[in-house]
This record gives sequence, C-alpha cells and structure tokens, in this order.
Amino acid sequence: VQLQASGGGLVQAGGSLRLSCAASGRASSNAAVGWFRQPPGKEREFVAAIRWTGRSTYYEDSVKGRFTISRDNPKNMVYLQMNSLKPEDTALYHCALTYSWAEVTIAKKYSLWGQGTLVTVSS
Repeated sequence: VQLQASGGGLVQAGGSLRLSCAASGRASSNAAVGWFRQPPGKEREFVAAIRWTGRSTYYEDSVKGRFTISRDNPKNMVYLQMNSLKPEDTALYHCALTYSWAEVTIAKKYSLWGQGTLVTVSS
C-alpha cells in the first residue's frame, strides 16, 4: 500500500479545505488511516483517524466539530474535510497507515506515510 496526500492550499480564517489521501493497493480490515500535522517549528501532532472499513473515527479535541474524516471505499480514498479553519491549523498535513487502532494517536505506530500537503490559514 502507498499513500499520497493532496488538497492543501492557502485559505482565509473561517474558510474550508478538503484534503485527500489516495491509497494504492489494499490493506487488511484491521488497518486505519490517520491524519497528522506538523505546524511550523512544532512537533507533529495527531488530527484524526478512520478505520479502513470506515466504521470508526477518532478526532483530536481541537478539531472536533470542525474537521470530518471519511472514507470512500470504492475509490480507496480517505478525506479530511476541514471547516472553520483557524490560523493555528496552519501545518504540513500527512496521511499515514497503522494496524494499531488502540494506539491511533501515536505517530510511531504508523508504518506507512504519504507525502505531506501544506495548509496555510491566513488571519
């Protein structure tokens, strides 16, 4: 399986963006795809995750109610819809694959990472 993220860009505060993560190949049903972000000069942080089956999701507190992660199984895509964007959402966003749902917020538990896509939110 390979992952490729896209959809980043420049947006004003309060605006929306949808990030896409294209997965080539199939993963087992116990896999999950997560989104992480790394703000400028800061550590990488967990954003959201979804099981490969699409049946469960999990969000970091600061994005709950603003971001929605979803999966399109026929297209083998994972999306991160980001609404009500804030300047503090500015970061390089990556999608990644893990087989450890119980540790889905831990970056070290992800075995495969896609290239990042840059999101910049202006105030």
